Amino acid sequence: MRPLLRLAFPVSALFVTFLLIYYNNSLIKRTGVRRHNASEDRLLLIEACDLFMKGKKPYTLDIMLPITTQIDDCDDYIRQNHYITSPLSDEEAAFPIAYIMTLHKEFHTFERLFRSIYMPQNVYCIHVDEKANAGFILAVHSLVDCFPNVFLSSKMEPVVYGGISRLQADLNCMKDLVASGVKWKYVINTCGQDFPLKTNKEIIQHLKKFNGKNITPGVLPPDHAKPRTKYVHREDIVHSRVERTNVEKPPPPLNITIFFGSAYIALTRKFSQFIFEDQRAIALLKWSMDTYSPDEHYWVTLNRIPDFPGSMPDATWEGDLRAIKWSDMKDHGGCHGHYIRDICIYGTGDLQWLSNSKSIFANKFELKSYPPTLECLDMWIRERTLNQSEITVQTDWYL
Repeated sequence: MRPLLRLAFPVSALFVTFLLIYYNNSLIKRTGVRRHNASEDRLLLIEACDLFMKGKKPYTLDIMLPITTQIDDCDDYIRQNHYITSPLSDEEAAFPIAYIMTLHKEFHTFERLFRSIYMPQNVYCIHVDEKANAGFILAVHSLVDCFPNVFLSSKMEPVVYGGISRLQADLNCMKDLVASGVKWKYVINTCGQDFPLKTNKEIIQHLKKFNGKNITPGVLPPDHAKPRTKYVHREDIVHSRVERTNVEKPPPPLNITIFFGSAYIALTRKFSQFIFEDQRAIALLKWSMDTYSPDEHYWVTLNRIPDFPGSMPDATWEGDLRAIKWSDMKDHGGCHGHYIRDICIYGTGDLQWLSNSKSIFANKFELKSYPPTLECLDMWIRERTLNQSEITVQTDWYL
């Protein structure tokens, strides 16, 4: 038996080697038809993403197409990372979008998001948490300096989760965007751990379906949300938390009916300008200062007031702005990454669900935790963008 056992190992090793050679050769043959000029890493990524979509795992999970993050020369950075430098269609050129991007960590995740939504006709306001570490702030500054249509918020907030500072960060950027020279049609707010599920053209076509109406998904407050505005809350910036007191708040000003909904919104330029001038919006903001997570009632409440520009008084949860897997929801097939604050950080097992979503963005991602999840989405979005382009684009721009 011993001679047979000694023989078993080299035979097994030879068999495994043969399988790997066969697998790699078949991979090159299959994917070579799809992308003649693709790099070997890209071929591996294409195959891996196909397997993830089928619920399988590739033989290696160490798959990344890293973008150059050292920004010594802006022209080199933009070229090496294949940023889009001209509008890809007349429709997109005529429909600029404004973006609010609130950040506090995960620079490389944000960088992927930024590249995926960057278009030269759009305009971007970036708000960095005042508490972010110096290295993160410096990296964001270096990126912003490379793009003429990107700027930092004129006022930074020390953002506390669930506090008024989170809403104020969006408002600071919105005010700057209203004052910008770009005649954008809609403003969309994002955080640094979002990622698009649609191309720029698809996002525009989605917004156009609303015929100039604001998109603020929400309803009258369910029971679990009522304490948020019933009691006084205090921001504790030192410990980065919001504390509820036993003090009851006075009723909302001017008989405004409070609604509850998503903090993620898409607003028209007229509405965005109006809220800084209208006394009801100003009064509601002041009243909301000591509530919990006011960004989840402020936008949706104002958009239910009939005479506000682009308002939708009878709207509910429509809008498809964000795909989110909440831990208390059972209709999404579970989280294949991990939960933070009851929100799923997407793993590769979530790719099929994400690809079937009608939403224009998804939340949340961490490049360092699950690299292939972002890599596959990034590849699919950029390929669709290339296919939808009405101009000739360099074939390797999406690598």
